[in-house]
Amino acid sequence: MRFVAGGSDRRITRRTLVGTAAAGAAGAALPKAAGAHSDASQGEGRGKQLRGPKKMRADVVVVGGGLAGLTTARRLVQHGVSSVLVLEARNRVGGRTFTKNAHGAFVDVGGQWVKTQVNSYGPAQDRIVALAKEVGVQTFRAYYPDSGQDVSYQKGIRTTYPWQPTAELPPGPGLVDAITAIAKLDNMASGVNPQAPWNAANAASYDGQTLETWKQNNTTSEFGRQLIDLAAQAIFACESRDISLLYILFYIASAGTLENLISTPSGYQESRFVGGSQQVSINVAKALGKRVIKNSPVRRITQAGKNVTVESDRAIVTAKHCVVAMTPALTAGIDFRPVLSPLRAQLIQRFPMGSVIKVHAIYDRPFWRDDHLTGFTISDQGPCRVTWDNSPPSGSPGMLVSFLEGDDARHYSGRPAGERRAAVLDCFARYFGAKAKNAVDYVELDWLREPWSRGCYVGIMPPGVMLSYGPSLRGQFGRVHWAGTETATQAAGYMDGAVRSGEHAAAEVMAQL
Repeated sequence: MRFVAGGSDRRITRRTLVGTAAAGAAGAALPKAAGAHSDASQGEGRGKQLRGPKKMRADVVVVGGGLAGLTTARRLVQHGVSSVLVLEARNRVGGRTFTKNAHGAFVDVGGQWVKTQVNSYGPAQDRIVALAKEVGVQTFRAYYPDSGQDVSYQKGIRTTYPWQPTAELPPGPGLVDAITAIAKLDNMASGVNPQAPWNAANAASYDGQTLETWKQNNTTSEFGRQLIDLAAQAIFACESRDISLLYILFYIASAGTLENLISTPSGYQESRFVGGSQQVSINVAKALGKRVIKNSPVRRITQAGKNVTVESDRAIVTAKHCVVAMTPALTAGIDFRPVLSPLRAQLIQRFPMGSVIKVHAIYDRPFWRDDHLTGFTISDQGPCRVTWDNSPPSGSPGMLVSFLEGDDARHYSGRPAGERRAAVLDCFARYFGAKAKNAVDYVELDWLREPWSRGCYVGIMPPGVMLSYGPSLRGQFGRVHWAGTETATQAAGYMDGAVRSGEHAAAEVMAQL
């Protein structure tokens, strides 16, 4: 979806979410991993058994091998801090980006889209694009034909309408109401400073209500309310009743406009990475070499004197500084000594993850294009309420992607895998015809069940959290620094926000070493 700025011509277009990355050079000449040292080999091989965690020393230890943590380590090394270690709980790097392969094509089951060009909707996601370029990962424009038909499925009736780059919502009653609501949100967000949203003039009023409350008071049509709900699901993987209006406005402010958040081809869903978005993290980790230790979840962080000691399953690292690059909610599983400050501890109790299952149906070819369909759908029925053509640039195999979000994800997460698959293909058949049931493969990832994520796309704040606890989100805790896309002030919640947070953390640490 996209909402276009500008008077009565404000319109809404689609969102297209596919991340990618080429397996290019792991590059940009990092020094060899000579600074960090231990009394034994790190045993980096996957599944290799060690007798116990090894005692190690480093100038900086980073907790988390997603984009935020890897960026932190990379920037530190590039600025001469070669004694850096990264501890990653999973057996892979990439965090909330994860690329699989099916039928000779990459399939991003995590984050995938990126914006490469500045335009009237707001800034590009230039930091993730720069990082990808450094390590040899290229981008390509997400699929959208010069002409074609979008699909609308409302109240059991399927219709098609011409795609236009500035008018992607179905025409009909309620469109003006929807556009007016979007304009109001953009206008309110313009008064919110993403560096300190809790200081906005109307922060108490905004944070005292949910998006649901605001929606009921500021829309007059069923379609307008449906669109607001769809935006909450598509951007945050939650329901309108789950999330604070102030947090919504902060998010919009961090992107520039709501249009930037939901637009293709001119917003945050403009492009994808060749080979899959996880390739960026994989190539960064290759360059860092043995500094990255996988299969090593952190259990305890102890500060004493001028040192901080991080205890994980495979290494006990004593360092001068520690950067925790994780979702705030997951940090509740770490034993901090001394204990976290009261406000930080209460913040992470109130900052849950969104709920999403990402699904791909794979076909021999993108058959819907034969009917001049773009692959984009807006529906008032789940579990797949929005779909996109997610085929690789070659067009083979054909792929449709969608997301089970919010309540749909919560319901289907507990159902058998076969039932989920059938429900998804039934949705696709409603939109694209009976051929959609004949998928040659089906690929999904239930992010609610990922033990080192416990949800996606991002942490969400209910009412009252930003106002009372927001300053604790980025505030340094002794020798512990925070990173992760939730801490970003630009492109928060996205891959670009993760990279920006890592660069900020690296700069903060270097200033204190």
